[in-house]
Amino acid sequence: MGYDVHQLVEGRDLWLGGIKIEHSKGLLGHSDADVLIHAICDALLGAANLRDIGYHFPDTSDKTLNMDSKIILKKTMELLADKGYVLGNIDATVCAEHPKLNPHIPAMKTCLAQVIGCDEDQISIKATTTEKLGFTGREEGISAYAVALIAKK
Repeated sequence: MGYDVHQLVEGRDLWLGGIKIEHSKGLLGHSDADVLIHAICDALLGAANLRDIGYHFPDTSDKTLNMDSKIILKKTMELLADKGYVLGNIDATVCAEHPKLNPHIPAMKTCLAQVIGCDEDQISIKATTTEKLGFTGREEGISAYAVALIAKK
C-alpha cells in the first residue's frame, strides 16, 4: 500500500498520473509532486520489500530535483524486475476537490501503462472528494492511495 500528499500552490503545474492537468494551482514538491505516481511507487516498493520512495529517490538530492515522476516510476519498475517481480495490478484513488479528475482518468491509465509496460486493464484509478472536509476539502492539497499486487516471475 502507498500513500502520498502534496500541498496545492500557485505557480506550479499540476501533474497527476503522468499527465499535465490544467488547473489554477499545482502540487508543491521536490520533484514534479505527482501524488498518484508517488503513491503507486510506494505501493510497488512496499510489496517487494524495497523500502519506500524517499529511500530510493530522496528529496534532499539534486538528482531528483524537479524530476519527472514517470522516471521515478520507470526506475521503480526496474528495481522490482531486478528482484524478480512482475506487476499483477494497481488500484489507486486520488482525493481532490478540484479539478474534477474523472475526465482525465483514461489518459492517466494510458500514460501509466506505457511507463510500466503493462496493459491498461492492470491499472485502476478512481477519483473522489472529501466532501469539503479536511485539507483536501479546503483545497490545500491533494492525496492519493494505491495498492499494488506483484508476483515472482
